Formats: sequence, C-alpha cells, structure tokens
Amino acid sequence: MSEKYGRLITLEEFIISAQNRFPGATGELSQLLRDIGLAAKIISREVNKAGITNILGNEETDNSHGERQKKLDVFANDQMISALSRSNTVCMIISEESEGIIRLKSSSGKYIVYTDPLDGSSNIDVNVSIGTIFSIYLRKSHHADYPTKDDAIQSGLSQVAAGYVLYGSSTMMAYTTGLGVSTFTLDPSIGEFFLADGDVKIPDIGPYYSINEGSYNTWETGLKKYVKYCQDEDEASMRPYSARYIGSMVADLHRILLKGGIFIYPQSKNYPKGKLRLMYECNPLAFLIEQAGGKASDGSKRIMEINPNDIHERCPIFIGSKKNVEEAERFLKDARAKEQLVVSPHLEAIK
Repeated sequence: MSEKYGRLITLEEFIISAQNRFPGATGELSQLLRDIGLAAKIISREVNKAGITNILGNEETDNSHGERQKKLDVFANDQMISALSRSNTVCMIISEESEGIIRLKSSSGKYIVYTDPLDGSSNIDVNVSIGTIFSIYLRKSHHADYPTKDDAIQSGLSQVAAGYVLYGSSTMMAYTTGLGVSTFTLDPSIGEFFLADGDVKIPDIGPYYSINEGSYNTWETGLKKYVKYCQDEDEASMRPYSARYIGSMVADLHRILLKGGIFIYPQSKNYPKGKLRLMYECNPLAFLIEQAGGKASDGSKRIMEINPNDIHERCPIFIGSKKNVEEAERFLKDARAKEQLVVSPHLEAIK
C-alpha cells in the first residue's frame, strides 16, 4: 500500500502530481482518468451487490459479436458512457457492447476511448473476478471536424494511456500513460482509490501459464509443444509451471503482472484470427505489460505494431513476462518452419 510513500496517496492526488511534471499539460487527460475511476467505483459497488439486486442473468439483447449480453455488461457499459460524457475531453467511445462508434455531444473533444466495460462476463453469475479494460487515443482529425471511425483506427503505438480495473477480493485499478505502471486499491468505506504501487515491474520469467486447455485439440503444433514444455519437470528453469486460468483476461493477467508468467489466447481451428479483440483487449493490456517490462505478441509480431483494419478486429495474443513469451514464440517459429519444409516439396511437385 501507499504507506511506503510516507502517507496514503489517492488516485486523484497521484494523477495531479504526474500532471504537474509537465508544465504544458492541459489537465484533460487527468480529468479523463478521473472519470474512468468514477465509473469503476460505481461498477464496483454494483458488482458487490450482485445476487442482492436484480443485476444477475442475461438481457434479451446481443453485443457487437452476437453474444448474449449480461445485465451487468449493460450496466457497466452505461456507466462508462455516462462518466466519459461528463467533460468535453472525449469525442468518441468504442465499446465491445456496441457495434458502431458512440459519438458524444462533445464532438470537439480530442480523445477517443476504447473499452471492454466488463471483461469475463461469463464469471458474473458465479461470483468470480471480472474487470474493465480501457484504452485512450488522440483523435487523428482536427478538433473542429466531426469525428469518424477513421479517427479511431490506429495502431497500439498511438495509445496515450491504457489500463484495467479488477473487481476481485478488492477492487484494483492499474494504468499507464507511458511512464511506467501504477496500481491503486479502492477503499469502499470512503470511496477512494489509494496508491498501492507507483512503479510495478513484471518478473522477467514467471512460474505460471494461463490458457484454456479445453481447446487443446484446436491448437497448432507449436503451441501444443510449448504447453507440454510448461508441464515438463526441469528444476533449472523452474518447471513445471503452474496452470492458472480464470476465464477473465484482466484477472488472469493481473496475476501474471505481479507474479510473472504468460497468458495465451491463441488462434485455433475455431478462431483462426484469434478470439480477443485487438483494440480494446489486446492493445491496452500490451501497452501496460510492456511498460511494466514485459512483452506482448501475436505469436510472432509485437501486438502494438499491428495495423488494424476494423474497430472490432480480433487477434491472438501471447503476453506476460518477457522470457516466457519469447519461449512460446520460439516453439511456434520452430514448428511452423518444420511444417513449411514438409509442405514445400509438395508445392514444387505441383509446379
């Protein structure tokens, strides 16, 4: 907790202190981060009342991917939109829960926010950790122009801030503005986030791997071999690694951030382009993990260097401790090269 800094430091104090290091700062990004913090408090309050209030179960509507929405999905989405509409800093929101872009009245706002308002919603009804993910970009067009979808289609390298909120045994917020990663814990008795760690660093290698092994038969050969490598005993490399999979990317990655390891959601026969969304799941968490000293790739290419074509584009992801991710990439590269050697003679024969 922030006692190690001499006293308790609130999220707002920390944001303002960071802003004061840049004399030319307008305070708009600071306000935007505070607005996200407000939405997180409201969502946290409702999550903690789930089972008491009528917030569990499904709605009669689907999200942008044809998935049936949970009541808490809709509530979280509404709270994010409401909070981001409070100031004139945001012109557009792109949410997992909405098919198109959401233009706000403040069309002159210079920021665009991507969000997954409630990650891991399949866990809601069984009281398992869930989260909120956000990513912030500067719009590409002039502020006087009407914002369009083209303003929002940018690579992860253009992010100005990103983070997540974890609703678990306590509610925690983690974010980065490109100057390292800071985490905060919510004290629900007074409704304040307090600084937990102002400079989080992920271990270079860790003892955990996180993947849905129920999909094993749909994976490519290299990934199967890597998971077997994780399970093999080898004292020198701290193996076997321990398998941990919650089914909420925020919860799984929070463990990886603090303890080290790798989170994987790969391409497969069922999802040849991956299942997770690049813009509001992979990019923001890649930015945060890299700022903590980790690595994020699609198996061969850096996540944040992918040039998107759509706001809801999907992507495979390998993310976590640098050495763990590099291990996984090596297994994929070797297996793909061997498969190419087998295919090439057949292609030559056809020619």
